[in-house]
Amino acid sequence: MTVFRELAQHILDIVENSVNAGATQVYISIDENLDRLSITIQDNGRGMNSEMVKRVTDPWVTTRTTRKVGLGIPFFKQTAEMTNGSFKIESTPGVGTLIAATFQHSHIDRPPLGDITGTLLCIIVGYPRVDIIYRHQINEHTFSLDTREIRAILGEEIPLSDPEVLGYLRGTLEEGLQPGIPGR
Repeated sequence: MTVFRELAQHILDIVENSVNAGATQVYISIDENLDRLSITIQDNGRGMNSEMVKRVTDPWVTTRTTRKVGLGIPFFKQTAEMTNGSFKIESTPGVGTLIAATFQHSHIDRPPLGDITGTLLCIIVGYPRVDIIYRHQINEHTFSLDTREIRAILGEEIPLSDPEVLGYLRGTLEEGLQPGIPGR
């Protein structure tokens, strides 16, 4: 049983962890092909020491003070492994953390990717000071979005949360992710 019904919810949870760890830049990569789905999230946050890296996949370990369990990463790992995939986490104090999970795309228990457009918009609006670099490859089609480039075009006077900018971002994401929709 997974905590989240969609993989996009796992992505949101991990990005929230990154931001809580002081990240100012988060790289999200999704690679889909005939029978593999890979998700990699890398940040430049505080990172973790090797002891915490070993313990972070235990649901009874959390750095949060609002609850005594941390279910996001353990269930992401469980979901990957139960769908004939793999999970890895690498972290260096003062450098950041990388979390990578692969899934058998056709596995009956693999949750759908879900609303990746809505998830990315939520991240962009919710964490306006964090640079999001997103790359999504579906077979031979690659789509990229980098909030640093968008901010450079808009300048400082127009925030990414401006309704017109959000409309543009939604349209760009939806159009860019069109190939490969079946089976997602």
